Amino acid sequence: MTEPSAEGDELLQRLRQFQSDYFPDHQQRFQDLVAHGQHPKTLFIGCSDSRLVPYLLTGAGPGELFIVRNVGAFVPPYDGSHGLHGTTAAIEFAVLSLKVEHIIVCGHTHCGAIRAAYEGAPEEAVNLHNWLQLANEALLPVQTSPEALYRTEQRSVVLQLERLLQYPMVRRRIEAGDLHLHGWHYVIEDGQIHVFDAQLGRFVPASQAGHSGNEPILPPSILM
Repeated sequence: MTEPSAEGDELLQRLRQFQSDYFPDHQQRFQDLVAHGQHPKTLFIGCSDSRLVPYLLTGAGPGELFIVRNVGAFVPPYDGSHGLHGTTAAIEFAVLSLKVEHIIVCGHTHCGAIRAAYEGAPEEAVNLHNWLQLANEALLPVQTSPEALYRTEQRSVVLQLERLLQYPMVRRRIEAGDLHLHGWHYVIEDGQIHVFDAQLGRFVPASQAGHSGNEPILPPSILM
């Protein structure tokens, strides 16, 4: 196999641009993060979808977000019923070691994971098939349609918030007032985040919301 030349290697060019264009303006910030360690206040659990960019959505910079991404933005049960998992380990690390003050679960429109939960994954994708079962409780007993997918995406976000409450360290810090959960649904085509308002039992556009979704969480069954 012929290796691409440096000039034709887009990834290499972007690495060089980071070091030459971005890093000099932010060098002190990175050095401070090395000298004093990271102290992010927010754990962001988001879908792996390339259209979801946490730093753009939140306006955060280096050291401000502890990020976990997976297919569907799912949270595995704390009981370990889905085996060893990096998402569970990351939640424990963020809450117990980093002592984050906020946990965001961010889903989005046109989510391939939610569609696949209805329509199935490729036969060879054995692990993906098993992973998508984490969305089962959010699925609706209807034919797949744009409306059903949209509603399921939002229901899935609430389901993950419910699962987070099964984590003893999460529940303990919430009850102490030291941690807040936020359920977000990113409408890609509108550039708008809809935040879950548990008191209303629905998602509200951020442009109209009175908070970022840090109310007590209600069971998913009350949603829509």
